[in-house]
Amino acid sequence: RLYQIPFEMPECDGDAEPRTLHLVGDFSAPAEFFVTLGVFSFLYAMAALVLYLRFHSLYSANKKLPFTDFCVTVCFAFFWLVAAAAWGKGLSDVKAATRPSSIIAAMSVCQGHDVVCNAGATPAMGLANISVVS
Repeated sequence: RLYQIPFEMPECDGDAEPRTLHLVGDFSAPAEFFVTLGVFSFLYAMAALVLYLRFHSLYSANKKLPFTDFCVTVCFAFFWLVAAAAWGKGLSDVKAATRPSSIIAAMSVCQGHDVVCNAGATPAMGLANISVVS
């Protein structure tokens, strides 16, 4: 929800107060889907582990239970692939929206001919990239 993140745009006039701007975009849906699926996958893995270890005789005696377990696992694997792709696209959109050149282009004070604007630092996205890979 980048639209909730304010930042101050400086004014060139010495007396003018800085204006508050907001970033553009809401990329929360892919992230929420990714996290929700991760939580449900973890809970299913814990339930399956209890079933495998505690109720092994029930699991081996019932012929439908292993097939059901396999089908649910395949579904989770498919949705995990979809969620990772959605989060990857959401992350690339977040990177595009928070790129310093995009933010500078949105600032009206930087549109003058004699004005030179530059970013203080480039945001580090290493941990976000790792979240897509895992």
